[in-house]
Amino acid sequence: MFEYELHRMNHAQLVREAAAQRLTHEAAETAGSARGPRRLGRRGRAAAAEGRVEDGARGRFVRAA
Repeated sequence: MFEYELHRMNHAQLVREAAAQRLTHEAAETAGSARGPRRLGRRGRAAAAEGRVEDGARGRFVRAA
């Protein structure tokens, strides 16, 4: 019985957190509907998986010999 009660408490906590997160996202969307997901900081999976690329060069052009 104790494990079942722990499970129910954990489930209730997850439901509360999901509701709070949903409310936050809805409030952000209504506050800045023009920007939408960008305002929330979400990006595509490809952009999140790959970092910024730096080639280590000082500038765009190579010094003349």
